[in-house]
Amino acid sequence: MKVIIAGGGTGGHVFPGIAVAEELRAHHPSVEVLFVGGRRGLESQAVPEAGFKLCTLATAGFARRRPWTWPWAGLVNLFGFLQALWVVMSERPRAVLGTGGYVSGPVSVAAKLMGVPLLLQEQNSIPGLTNRWLSRIANEVHLSFLEARRYFPRRDHLKVTGNPVRAFILSGEREQGLREFHLDARRPTLFVFGGSLGAKRINAAALDALRRLKGRVDVQCILQTGREDHEAVKQAVEREELPATVLPFVRQMHLAYAAADLVVCRAGAMTLAEIAVCGRPSILIPYPFAANDHQRVNAANLADRGAAVLIEDDELGGERLAREIAHLLADRQALSRMSANARLFARPDAAARIARSLVAWGEGTAGHEPEPAIEEGHL
Repeated sequence: MKVIIAGGGTGGHVFPGIAVAEELRAHHPSVEVLFVGGRRGLESQAVPEAGFKLCTLATAGFARRRPWTWPWAGLVNLFGFLQALWVVMSERPRAVLGTGGYVSGPVSVAAKLMGVPLLLQEQNSIPGLTNRWLSRIANEVHLSFLEARRYFPRRDHLKVTGNPVRAFILSGEREQGLREFHLDARRPTLFVFGGSLGAKRINAAALDALRRLKGRVDVQCILQTGREDHEAVKQAVEREELPATVLPFVRQMHLAYAAADLVVCRAGAMTLAEIAVCGRPSILIPYPFAANDHQRVNAANLADRGAAVLIEDDELGGERLAREIAHLLADRQALSRMSANARLFARPDAAARIARSLVAWGEGTAGHEPEPAIEEGHL
């Protein structure tokens, strides 16, 4: 049986698909997985690295500030849709999972036209327009946040499954993480990052906070800067002898989470899923220009549950960040409560549940099993 997973562009669209594919490979070895993505997105590197086949389509975004490019983007996407039709016709999948991004739309529509069961996975608390529209034709929609259900015109096929997290995220051990990042086991550790590309405001605030905390609060830091800021931040840390390991990109995320006592980061859905499943207390700074301000809503979900502290981007500065870090590290009971609350928010079986649904739809047995209770995520 073959399954197509379509999505890409950013890690938030790519990594949930990889998590589901890894679950299928581990527990449903008779299922063959084919990814369909774009040529320039993160999937072009991440999917082959994970050991899966990738087929690419032509896609183009509709830039809001450059409407004169829309006709060309329309032609590119029309060609991409024809490619999607050919892929679905030639590969003959038994089920399709759309995880978001430009490529997810044409593949999902092609699947529906060819009579192939279509499942969607929505990462955010405020769904994107593509998934809202595609939900009308999908057989099943898997949500990460209960709050997202109100944005969908249909409710009978919604399931709150959580965000699929790659299994290796939970494989880190603290001692190994401390060695990997050259840290002192006797000192509390911050893990600060602004996403795979970094975030200038977070980098600047983290540097200023470390200056303010130096000599006052015993703390050390893993600081992922992104490539653009890496050299400048590293030079400042070395010059001022600040207690930080500075990296442009952290590939061993499982070890960074394992070493961390407190995480400071943006509020992308996948990041929050990883933080929750690892049970890490966090200070969240939502990216203010995310579509529909969904990162703020994502972050509020953890903050309202006592698992995180939320700092708005326009309130972020070294003084505020240092104050929050010092307050949390001084209260180990509060950190423990936040850690427990984060784990309550986590859904570590999300990838397994979506994989089982894909297999059931592919085998034609979906809907034949007993209906789960609402508490288990069925709406």
